[in-house]
Amino acid sequence: MTMKTFDCVEMKRKAALRIHQQLEGMSVEEKVAYWQERHAEIRQEREEQSKREKNAD
Repeated sequence: MTMKTFDCVEMKRKAALRIHQQLEGMSVEEKVAYWQERHAEIRQEREEQSKREKNAD
């Protein structure tokens, strides 16, 4: 029997809890702004990663 070295469900739950704690007490408008900012950050990271991969070829 193999031992799990990584628990995906546990990681997801911890991340969800962390985000929940960050958003706690925010208004709907503040939550929308948070998610818009995160979306922009992730999109930028993906574009940079794509550029690095193209340059590696």
